[in-house]
Amino acid sequence: QVQLVESGGGLVQPGGSLTLSCAASGSIGSIYVMGWYRQVPGNERELVATITSGGSTNYADSAKGRFTISRDYAKNTVSLQMNSLKPEDTAGYYCYAYLLAASTLGSRYLDVWGQGTLITVSS
Repeated sequence: QVQLVESGGGLVQPGGSLTLSCAASGSIGSIYVMGWYRQVPGNERELVATITSGGSTNYADSAKGRFTISRDYAKNTVSLQMNSLKPEDTAGYYCYAYLLAASTLGSRYLDVWGQGTLITVSS
């Protein structure tokens, strides 16, 4: 079984900074993509940023220039450094991974999600 565990959410003032971290654990063969999505109640989950096993990154327009995604490939972790936070960044943030999971029944590709962590940007 593979799981993603996020940490680092909370309350921050507009203009402030916050770092989210996510650790993958379990029977993992390879992780191809890790990233962050966010969701506001009533809205669809949307991309924030992703990073591939080769280090290629992809950012939502709203995140460009303010957020930085990074990975520790040895530790199977991904982080999101968020600067200049705005009230509209308030949302539940979800860690995501596309990976190859190993089991006694064989290997299979999985989309895995974390449980989510809430970020509130407010004065």
